[in-house]
Amino acid sequence: MADGPTITTIAERAGVSIASVSRVLNGLPTRQETVRKVMAAADELGYVRNAVARSLKSRRTHQVAFAMADVGNPAYLAMLREIQPVLKAAGYRLVLHSTDAVAADEIDVLHSLGERYVDGLIMSPLRVTETHLRMLATARAPVVIIGSVPEGTRVDNVRADSRTGVRLAIDHLYALGRRRIGMVNGPLDTVPGAARGAAYREALEAVGLRYDERLVEIGDFYREEGRRAVAALLRRVPDIDALMCANDLIALGALDVLRAAGKRVPQDVAVVGMDDTDLAAASWPSLTSVSLGSAERGKAAAELLLDRLRHGDREPRLVTVLPRLVVRASTAGEASEGGRSS
Repeated sequence: MADGPTITTIAERAGVSIASVSRVLNGLPTRQETVRKVMAAADELGYVRNAVARSLKSRRTHQVAFAMADVGNPAYLAMLREIQPVLKAAGYRLVLHSTDAVAADEIDVLHSLGERYVDGLIMSPLRVTETHLRMLATARAPVVIIGSVPEGTRVDNVRADSRTGVRLAIDHLYALGRRRIGMVNGPLDTVPGAARGAAYREALEAVGLRYDERLVEIGDFYREEGRRAVAALLRRVPDIDALMCANDLIALGALDVLRAAGKRVPQDVAVVGMDDTDLAAASWPSLTSVSLGSAERGKAAAELLLDRLRHGDREPRLVTVLPRLVVRASTAGEASEGGRSS
């Protein structure tokens, strides 16, 4: 095999026809099981595809981009761990963009689709501006949005139901006897910040608690901002007995500050996060958190994009992933150290 493996040797190794190998390597619609066999055989044989020649022939790059706000956020990493294998099995490489939630950077990514450096884009913007919507309407390649977009936006969309997630958390805290339930949120001009802030008000009203703006602190979706926000909240309302945090990073910052202030968790202050990242189970005490199905959303987005690449003229689809509350020690004490879902 001095000249290296060929589509014939790949076909023999995979147990499929030469035509099937050709279809897979050229990105044409093929059964997923066939794609898996061909890609596995190609990897085993060390087959290196000529990307330039293939791109010129098929007008495809066999690359897909994933643009997210913060590559260090465990919620996005959970998405990534599901997106990559789905795309790889279909013969696509993944290109990552970490935009720091800067709208101009996201717009630039959308604009660059016209350069044909990728065949499609998965994007999870924190803010959706009018410019985003205009660019989505004229995008030169298929786009799937993870997150909420305005009704009527003609784009494949995977979203979480964070309003229901907040309601699950508030109901849980109320059932535990907590009545001074504070909220530490991210920026209200972001999609998740606005949704979770509104949901907090609605959830309090549903259990008969009055909304008190002194119990709310606005920061950002980072651990250090969680520390700052919770410190400010404790100075203002020292007798607070529970915290609803807009994500796990904020909640981890809350645990840092409560520990330093001599507050016992959950005896003095119960804490709930959102996203149920790997950090929630590993923290001390382990963190009760609302799972918004980051992994499920990532997988669904990748599958929607692949389907769009194969059937470009179908109607846009919406997939909503339902939340669940994972109860751990930060609200229910050591008895729930292993975590239970509801």
